[in-house]
Amino acid sequence: MSDMSAHRLSRRRLLRDALAGFAIAAGVPALLRAQTPATKKAAKPNLAVYKDAQCGCCQSWVEHMKLNGYTATVTNADMNVIKREHKIPAALGSCHTTLVGGYLIEGHVPASDVDKLLALKPANVRGLTIPGMPKSAPGMDLTPFEPYTVLSFDAAGKTTIFARHDKA
Repeated sequence: MSDMSAHRLSRRRLLRDALAGFAIAAGVPALLRAQTPATKKAAKPNLAVYKDAQCGCCQSWVEHMKLNGYTATVTNADMNVIKREHKIPAALGSCHTTLVGGYLIEGHVPASDVDKLLALKPANVRGLTIPGMPKSAPGMDLTPFEPYTVLSFDAAGKTTIFARHDKA
């Protein structure tokens, strides 16, 4: 092999390596940006749902939550025991109890309100509730729409309006 062809080979290798280096350098910042926490969507926490085995609307609420990005572990349980264990006042009770992110969710609370609770992380709030079973709440989905209110509650059972849902 002549000195001239060795020189061309080196030049080709140099050019190839330079282009590869450029491609890597150009791609790395984009890859890093794609992996930064600011652009990655955080996974929502798993829901621990306790419900009566005979209740179908509870499973419909779980499906509503799944459609909104949550995962759920559902346990059929004696709901009187669950309510007692978690000290849920009877006036605030509903058909199912959910534990998520250190909070209690009692009944058919919309995913948007759970999202808001978990984002705000209020220290004095034990959870959210929709006492009873409002027919327009997620999982019930009966028509015509009837407005309902989501309440937050503290350790003493004192409630505050958390959200009002006035339209479908």
